[in-house]
Amino acid sequence: MRPLKRSNLMIRLLVPTKCRAGLPSCWSGHNLVQPLGAMAIAYVMLPLTLSSVCARDSAESTQRPNILLIMADDVGSDAIGCYGGQSYPTPHIDALAAGGMKFSHGYAMPVCHPSRVCLMTGRYPFRFGAEGSKWGDFPEAAEGISIGDRMKKGGYATAVAGKWQLCMMKNDLDHPRRVGFEQWCLFGWHEGGRYHDPLLYQNGKIRDDTAGRYGPDLYVEFLVDFMERSHQQGKPFFAYYPMALCHDVTDDLKGRHVAWYQDGRWLTYAEMIASMDDMVGRLVAALERIGVRDETLVIFTTDNGTAGASYLTVDEKGKMVRPKVVSVRDGKVVPGGKGKLDDTGTRVPWIANWPAQIKPGQTVDDMVDLTDLLPTLAEVAGLNDDGVPRDGVSFAPLLLGKSDRGRQRSWIFIQLRGNRCVRSPGWKLYDDGRFFNLSSDPGESNSLGKEPLGGEAGRRHAELSNVLMGLRGPLPGQE
Repeated sequence: MRPLKRSNLMIRLLVPTKCRAGLPSCWSGHNLVQPLGAMAIAYVMLPLTLSSVCARDSAESTQRPNILLIMADDVGSDAIGCYGGQSYPTPHIDALAAGGMKFSHGYAMPVCHPSRVCLMTGRYPFRFGAEGSKWGDFPEAAEGISIGDRMKKGGYATAVAGKWQLCMMKNDLDHPRRVGFEQWCLFGWHEGGRYHDPLLYQNGKIRDDTAGRYGPDLYVEFLVDFMERSHQQGKPFFAYYPMALCHDVTDDLKGRHVAWYQDGRWLTYAEMIASMDDMVGRLVAALERIGVRDETLVIFTTDNGTAGASYLTVDEKGKMVRPKVVSVRDGKVVPGGKGKLDDTGTRVPWIANWPAQIKPGQTVDDMVDLTDLLPTLAEVAGLNDDGVPRDGVSFAPLLLGKSDRGRQRSWIFIQLRGNRCVRSPGWKLYDDGRFFNLSSDPGESNSLGKEPLGGEAGRRHAELSNVLMGLRGPLPGQE
């Protein structure tokens, strides 16, 4: 038999037009031609099935996104530029909104601890009884079903850095791991500083290298390193950043104060806002550098409204001085509303940015709250339903641009120390009987509760009353 000679033989690939997306750029046309560069004696007609040609495209389209969840501390919508804030520049956060989706109706609880329980569990704190409302603690019944657990079991690498406030870390060094976080770097709540010379617990041990360092720098460095290593290992990551910023310094260290920022004072609220925005910018820049920006969903929100005051220095008697915090939004002066059940305390910035999926420049009026994050991220990650009852409603269809939106929120529940209310976009009912038309009275100055209600007001009152009465005790099926 005569030996075969080398040739510049071409393989002709018959490929359906709709399957050509994602093929190498050197392939073109309907009958794609590719040099073989190997021994052969004739053209080889190679039929390809739709599934084999589109395999690469399918894998890319179903690739699970990385997730970076950022929750700032004590920052209301009045403090953010893209929400009309005029007191503090926030260019990086504004850029997230311009390049993605801004929610007009994002809500948190009025203060930090119940907001963190909502985010972590997808349930309102009262669902766990007294344990859910114990300040600075985490309900034991939620271990194993938290947001960290959900993402870890779904195959994600998980890490958290910044503020925890779900246990006294010195008494429970392994707590983040028990709720699904494989790595963590968290300041010791009410044990030391969170900003300058911070007291940090990293993976169960106190760090000994924080002297002269700035806490937010360390939290961001930790998360960037985690995201980069996860990407190199081929794992999608869930990076949760509950920021220390922009909460003021702790005031309960016996006989001492935390380290100053400079000149015998701590950071002003304006300086903390600037630092917060800078940290967001650094994280986004890191995603770009790592090469995962397009396939990373970034969500930015906060745990409650702007603080009413913020510790700045001490007086001649050694007493901590706490100036008031006032912002300007859309030309109006807005005092910090943290701790209030109105919009200044509970209506927060809420931004989703995902270049590969979310079209830029969107503003949506859908109502969302912190319990919605767990089911939303699970759905975005493609995780199967775990059968655990939760209050949260997934808004993943909105992020994914689906026309079939499924279940949507028509109300938001808010609670603080026995005070309870429920609201729709235009109406709000408190359990003490106060009832407001928010469209005409957003400041809640004129209650309609004692007036005879007819027409739309009567219908809305009845709807919200039924909702409020139903928000008691555990969820059906809750263990």
